[in-house]
Amino acid sequence: MIKSLIKLKKFISNNDLDGYIVPKNDDFFTEYSETNNLYKISNFSGSAGFAIILKNKNYLFVDGRYTLQAKKEAGKNFTIFEIPYFWPKNLANINLYNIGFDPRLFTENILIKYFGRGINLRPIKYDFENIKKIKNDKVYLLNKTISGETTSKKINKIKKLLYNRKINYLYVSASENVNWLLNIRGKDLPNSPLVNCKLIISDKGKLYLFVNKKKINYLKKKIINNIQFCNSNDFFEIIYNLKKKKLCIDKNTCSVYEQQILSSKFEISENIDPIYLLKSIKNKTEIKNTIKAHIEDGVALTKFLYWFKMNKKKIDEKKVEKKLEYFRKKSKNYLYPSFDTIAGSGPNGAVIHYRSSKKTNREINKNDVLLVDSGGQYKWGTTDVTRTTCAGNVSIKFKNNFTRVLKGHIAVMMCNLKTKFNGHLIDKLARKFLKKAGLDYSHGTGHGVGFFLNVHEGPQSIAKNNKIELKKGMFLSNEPGYYLKDKYGIRIENLIYLDNIKNNLFFRNLTYAPIDIDMINFKMLTKKERKYLFDYHLEVYSKISKYLNKAEKRWLINLIK
Repeated sequence: MIKSLIKLKKFISNNDLDGYIVPKNDDFFTEYSETNNLYKISNFSGSAGFAIILKNKNYLFVDGRYTLQAKKEAGKNFTIFEIPYFWPKNLANINLYNIGFDPRLFTENILIKYFGRGINLRPIKYDFENIKKIKNDKVYLLNKTISGETTSKKINKIKKLLYNRKINYLYVSASENVNWLLNIRGKDLPNSPLVNCKLIISDKGKLYLFVNKKKINYLKKKIINNIQFCNSNDFFEIIYNLKKKKLCIDKNTCSVYEQQILSSKFEISENIDPIYLLKSIKNKTEIKNTIKAHIEDGVALTKFLYWFKMNKKKIDEKKVEKKLEYFRKKSKNYLYPSFDTIAGSGPNGAVIHYRSSKKTNREINKNDVLLVDSGGQYKWGTTDVTRTTCAGNVSIKFKNNFTRVLKGHIAVMMCNLKTKFNGHLIDKLARKFLKKAGLDYSHGTGHGVGFFLNVHEGPQSIAKNNKIELKKGMFLSNEPGYYLKDKYGIRIENLIYLDNIKNNLFFRNLTYAPIDIDMINFKMLTKKERKYLFDYHLEVYSKISKYLNKAEKRWLINLIK
């Protein structure tokens, strides 16, 4: 058994607990944090999930993206459950009456979702003995030519919202929202250009920024005049000195610990941070800069795909990852990956968020299907793209399944947004062709994406339960897939955004990279679908061909059929 798991069980016994909850997130609730206590006790390396450790049993809860991965990495010591189909509250026969949790790592909303209201949850911190790397990377400002909107203008929008809703303070507990609002970026996360921070905004425009002051002191008065810089341990003192009035928190990122402090002083009136929606609607400058980043990313990916198809040497998954990164680094505006590259060949491709390791890395045979999901952070934009390809031959059964995924991908792009006006409705459309054959995939069809921020952002998504109205300027991914256990994985992903002409909303592609036509059964495509594919590849060629060599250009033009 894992040493850290044994230590936690001793803590449970010594503190008269029935069990303890361990989440993936840190106290900033970020997806890709360097702190990962869940991995320490389970060996599960996915980006989402949580565990319940009991005296004699261990449970790991993950979503459909990670069920296969969780069984491989943690199945020896843990029973795996898939959420949202199974929650801890469904463990009716298990003694869950006295469960410990760290109140800084959970929101009230999360605990209710996990356990309902009948379980006695006990706030008690367990020290995982994390060695925190002290990072003093300076925070930097994005000017208007990058952000398209000044901090002052964004603050005025918030002040107006607070006034209209009769709220006196907004507590912004999500770092991504603070970064967007103040037009700042940093290096506190491995894959997102964020500085970890939190913020209180008053209806008068006074700001209290909780951040490592060593990183940001030199920016004083460059962000906005009416701002007070505070260390995170000043939180209680700042709250104590504010007037007793109405305050808005966000139910998804305000921890139990913070909520208890805030509710002791303020009337909590709402529980959704309005910045999420404001941030999701990109302005013209953000869109323009993101398109530039995707052209550079499309060049890198196209060069990679050509290399892979023409390669005659023996390669493995690690070689694939390094080669793709090599092509991205040729851009002077490329910074680093927006997430760890997924390069799954053959059976590894069936693990939805697979990550190669020394144990799992496999040599890629000529007829192996390769699924590559990757992205980059560029000056100035965030990319995320998946392509499924093969250097040899695939079966007709595979082609049929690939074509069903492609038809779903195209259906998203061609949908009527007057009738399919939210992600819930579009998700059904994307699965239509797979479901006719009795097939499906266990992840959403698309997630929201930030502007030079997190690769996964809300509130919009193309998913079964998302009913947020889609609006002009929103970024999304379009990524239906299919996964045959121990055989292969298929996913076709582009980033897209909403545009309109004469008040008619429609999707445009942000991603400019070819789709492997050798994988397609063209007999299954309609004339409209063939035309879409022709037009898409023509657009890819027009955007990136001037950056390709003669051989790459010739290969790309042959895809326009």
